[in-house]
Amino acid sequence: MSFSHKNSRGNTYFLHGKNVTLKGGRKQMIYYFGKEAKEGALDSVPAGYEIMESSRTGLPILKKKK
Repeated sequence: MSFSHKNSRGNTYFLHGKNVTLKGGRKQMIYYFGKEAKEGALDSVPAGYEIMESSRTGLPILKKKK
């Protein structure tokens, strides 16, 4: 079951993760939200992160906890 988040405007977004290789050759996991659950959909929010919402667009954003 994919992790979903409903924003203040009532839209549902699904959390995805993807391993990418940066220009320097370092590998990093990136997280993003999409309107549909596709390949790479995650089951939960990664440890150490919390969900915030963009005030302008209402898009959910993952932010590291302090």
